[in-house]
Amino acid sequence: MVTQEHESLLSETERSQGRVALRNNVAAASALADAVRSTLGPKGLDKMLVSGEGGVTVTNDGVTVLETAKVEHPTAKMLIAQSSAQDREAGDGTTSTVILTAELLQNALELIEMGVHPTLVEKGYRLASKEAMSHLQQMSKEATEEDSLRSVMTSLSGKSDEGVRHHLSQLAVSAATSLATEVNGKIEADPTLVKKVNDGGRPSTESELVSGLVIAKEPIHTEMKMFPDGGKILILDGGISRRKPDLDISLKVTTIGMTSALNAQEMADIQNRVDIIAATGCNLLCARDGIDDDASNMLLAAGITSYRRIEKPDLELLARTTGALVVHEPTLAKPEDLGNFTSLNTQNWNGVSQMQLIGSEKGGLTLIVRGTTKTRIDEVSRGFDDASGVACGLVRDPRILPGGGATQMALARHLRKIAPTVPGREQLAIEAFSGALESIPRILSENAGLSPLDEVLRLNAAQEEGGDWIGLNMYSGETESMYDAGIIEPLVVSLNAISGAMEAAVSVLRIDDVLWANQDPSIPDWEKSDGSVGET
Repeated sequence: MVTQEHESLLSETERSQGRVALRNNVAAASALADAVRSTLGPKGLDKMLVSGEGGVTVTNDGVTVLETAKVEHPTAKMLIAQSSAQDREAGDGTTSTVILTAELLQNALELIEMGVHPTLVEKGYRLASKEAMSHLQQMSKEATEEDSLRSVMTSLSGKSDEGVRHHLSQLAVSAATSLATEVNGKIEADPTLVKKVNDGGRPSTESELVSGLVIAKEPIHTEMKMFPDGGKILILDGGISRRKPDLDISLKVTTIGMTSALNAQEMADIQNRVDIIAATGCNLLCARDGIDDDASNMLLAAGITSYRRIEKPDLELLARTTGALVVHEPTLAKPEDLGNFTSLNTQNWNGVSQMQLIGSEKGGLTLIVRGTTKTRIDEVSRGFDDASGVACGLVRDPRILPGGGATQMALARHLRKIAPTVPGREQLAIEAFSGALESIPRILSENAGLSPLDEVLRLNAAQEEGGDWIGLNMYSGETESMYDAGIIEPLVVSLNAISGAMEAAVSVLRIDDVLWANQDPSIPDWEKSDGSVGET
């Protein structure tokens, strides 16, 4: 029995149930997919994103388009979250994930309109996804070093020109190789260990990868020395300055010399903190906040080279590449908090002094992003993010699949063969899953100006004769071996895209009731508008 209180709550709520709710959710997913479908593939078009402040971004990167858009519908937000997860896990396949999810939902809606229950559609989708994962493993090949480079270049198709794509791909593969390290018996490579520094006014093909972390800072004192042979570093999430009282107080000077005595006490406090830092044996101090001039002279006398006002992300990168623990207060510093670095030097680029540190831990690289304009620099930076994500993914799992829609077509053909072996209405869902997979080669053809229907039929026939690695070459318009054409992609991209799209679609299918609260946020009864507290 619904209580009177619940009836009052629902009276202030807009409610959609059953198939109406599903239709609305599928419409939202389809609208989101339509916003990025024209960006898919090497012939995909760009989107111009204009922010509320008038900033302009031109890109065909699906996840950038989705994360920049202002979306209110909860289903659309779910798809954007799934696309972002795909970007973090695989570094590519974000647009494919959204398109597959929308196609799965559209096909599921058709089945439900025919009378198939959503739980049966879910069961069929899960069976199809499991079978697809197994077939992907069988299709995959081990990647050589050359394959890794070609796979990274495929991920950048349609982004910038050929020369920049090739250059960024080489940088990304080089970075992934340098970052590769063994963790718990597995090879890992973390692309977030690469710091980016912008350097405008030069061609993008002159972007370069340098060892160590480069930070636009100079020592707080000109006489502080560098350590080209390495040393120990202390990272301080704070500063060294005169302490200020927490309360707003006034001091009344009644005795001559009281001010100088207070100043002497403050100097003694700073000296004590510097002595504690020096006692740890560190050679280099990097602080997030300011360091007073008095402290600067004391650190110079102690032989400690110091940098101040370093951004928090840079501090975290320094900690990860040197193995140091971040200390929040100088008086808490201990020798075991120190990290190690193998080299500390200073560089000067375009009149800006740069600190260059190479940590003892494997990793810590800096990409000097160059471009003639800010828009160009941003484009190169996003391209390297995608490329490094794919390259690092290949370090973790060096298996590859064909591109050009070959993988999705091969899976669709395989699922259609096994669908009749599944009893019950679940086989209809498997057929629907197969149809959703065919949307990828169909949209690739459409974006290349080809006939979607003709190309899908031609690819289907070509794979029947030549095998699963036959795909569509959008540059030549022919069907050929994707391995020979160098159009390949990491296995992990397809694994994550298909499983993620299936999970997102199932999550939406299980929703049969959507409640939208109409009432605006209100002040609780126990807090009055004048700030007083009422009875509870």
